[in-house]
Amino acid sequence: MRLALPADGAGRPDAARLCARLARLYEDGAAAVECDVSAVTAPDLAVVETLARLRLAARGRPLRVTGASAALRALLHLAGLLQLLGEAEEGEPAGGVQEGVQPGDPPV
Repeated sequence: MRLALPADGAGRPDAARLCARLARLYEDGAAAVECDVSAVTAPDLAVVETLARLRLAARGRPLRVTGASAALRALLHLAGLLQLLGEAEEGEPAGGVQEGVQPGDPPV
């Protein structure tokens, strides 16, 4: 299933509408949702907030953000939310990756 952010970004009313749409997609049986942000040409903090709200609305279900411009990637990096794109922050393991534990390792 697919969800797209509008070209002019997304303000609070858009975020609420998009979160409701995302919830309906999951309720209708979507196993995963792709959120296309390729139309966003001038990303701002409202877009970052909308993506963060969508991640929360997904409630742990698969949500893949695609089409992010270099400017949006940089903004998400500065906000510490690059993982919304499925990319690991510097020094962090990629999402869904668990570090291995060897038998006999002492607890941390």
